[in-house]
Amino acid sequence: TEKEAGRKKQTEKEADRERNRQKKKQTEKEIKKKKEATRSNETMELEFDVRITANILYDYMLRHTYNSASGLIGTIVGALMIIGFFYQGGAVFLIAGAVILLYLPWTLFIKSRQQMLNTPAFKKPLHYRLTEEGIEVSQGEETQMQKWEDMLKAVSTPKSLIVYTSRVNASIFPRRDLGELAPGVIEMISTHMSPAKVKIRG
Repeated sequence: TEKEAGRKKQTEKEADRERNRQKKKQTEKEIKKKKEATRSNETMELEFDVRITANILYDYMLRHTYNSASGLIGTIVGALMIIGFFYQGGAVFLIAGAVILLYLPWTLFIKSRQQMLNTPAFKKPLHYRLTEEGIEVSQGEETQMQKWEDMLKAVSTPKSLIVYTSRVNASIFPRRDLGELAPGVIEMISTHMSPAKVKIRG
């Protein structure tokens, strides 16, 4: 029985040593992964080309307008007119509500087509490079850089990721052009801008 107890004790010691070795290996692996991730983030850069189309521009304009005070007020007024028709009757309420609700999308649709035709920069692809410093955009021989700290906000639509460089100007990244880079672009934006500025849905 003493021999059995001794063997059992020896077996437990060996098991403890093996567990410790496994824990040490796991810790070393985790440290290595963290170091690799840190090095990757420190040198992370993404490059891609985007082509702005009339539909992408229209999608951006809808998102921008309906999240502004004028867009919200117009929608509320139009909806109230429609509600007034159902409660009080009168074709005037229905017509006025429909005109108000349909006017803005239609004018934005026309505007997106006109802007597409009148903006030479939209006729060729834009090359973007996301770095630790900011977002660089180039076309031909022209290059511009916007620093991350100067970005106003980052939002998204089902079709695009949008980074505002001012209240009225933005960089538009169509999801179809980003392809497999989309998660990396979202991560890059999220890690370089204040969380309060980022409202992106994956």
